[in-house]
Amino acid sequence: MVAGGGVVKAERDDTPVLITEAALSYDEEYAARKRKYLTMMFMRLPCLILAGIFHDTWWLALGFIVLSIPLPWVAVLIANDRPPRKAEQVSRYERQARAIESGEHKVIDG
Repeated sequence: MVAGGGVVKAERDDTPVLITEAALSYDEEYAARKRKYLTMMFMRLPCLILAGIFHDTWWLALGFIVLSIPLPWVAVLIANDRPPRKAEQVSRYERQARAIESGEHKVIDG
């Protein structure tokens, strides 16, 4: 019987651990935005191919073309949009307002 009873791993896990609520690095954020842009632009290609396939059915081909027209614009808007900043709860000192004069006044009739 061995005292301590724990199993020691032979391999060490060197994966970094996130201990704060820090935002993604600029490079990671840029890579994510680039993936979104490429995904949306690659969605345009099947729309145009399907429009060519269904050229006999004009309304369906037109629908695919109309669907593919705003995709580059939307892709650029999404790719250039950074995520919003996190709202931080700031601890602020709030003092109570003091009155200069009291609310009641004594009137002296003479």
